[in-house]
Amino acid sequence: MHRGSSKDVRDPPRATGILPLSASSAPTVSVVLDLTRGAAVDRRRLQVAVGTPVRTALRSAGQAPEGSAVLLDDTPIPLDTPIDRPLHLVVVSTFSGG
Repeated sequence: MHRGSSKDVRDPPRATGILPLSASSAPTVSVVLDLTRGAAVDRRRLQVAVGTPVRTALRSAGQAPEGSAVLLDDTPIPLDTPIDRPLHLVVVSTFSGG
């Protein structure tokens, strides 16, 4: 018998891993976005994966992140801040009409 022969003893087949359904998707958190424009407030509720950047959540809500200031407890936060817990964010449009 030579190397590579199909008659060689083979390793047993690997067992396929079965993951529980909960492991198939990333955990999510609730985010409330208060989209403000002048005196009007449009509240949006989203479920996002843990670690999602604020920028992505804004896009999901139909808001242009580049034209927005985001406040958490009256403090501005960067758009690349990862969402790691339930949040209530105030989004102020920084675009002005012309």
